[in-house]
Amino acid sequence: MALPKTIGSREVHAAIERLAAAIEARHPDLRELLVLGIANGGIPLARRLAARLGIRRVGDLDISFHRDDIGKHPVPKEFAATLLPGDVNGAAVLLVDDVLDSGRTIKAALDELFDHGRPGMVELAVLVDRGQRRLPVAADFAGTRLDAGLDEDVVVTLRDDPKRDRIEILPRGARKARALASR
Repeated sequence: MALPKTIGSREVHAAIERLAAAIEARHPDLRELLVLGIANGGIPLARRLAARLGIRRVGDLDISFHRDDIGKHPVPKEFAATLLPGDVNGAAVLLVDDVLDSGRTIKAALDELFDHGRPGMVELAVLVDRGQRRLPVAADFAGTRLDAGLDEDVVVTLRDDPKRDRIEILPRGARKARALASR
């Protein structure tokens, strides 16, 4: 079993800054971009990126009913309803998530997005690309890449106090055990 590893706030902020710089470099007119955070973990990151880039059109995507594991998790874990800050038809959309793993979350996000219209372009920005893809999905922008094993979870925590931000690599299942213990 792998040992836990923590990446602190300084490295998290550097990764967010790399994301923002890469997005700025590709999109000279950021006013045209519609930024959508994927519930749960992508929402705080999308808001931070939008604030850093001066983007006002930022919203949330709830992927609950597009998940392929809904049978295992009958009560959807997402807490934010889909909120679109504009028409997605023909729009340049930037999907934002905290961790890119198997690609299933991104597939669910695309399904939810296309339920609302047909964007002109969709790009993906993630704070952490951890590999382990099971679907042909790749991030257009990644703040950092981590080699986490199949027996490990990558957990991103973005707080109201950015000094408490962190990325943890934990043994698979440790996050659930921690959540149950804190109840």
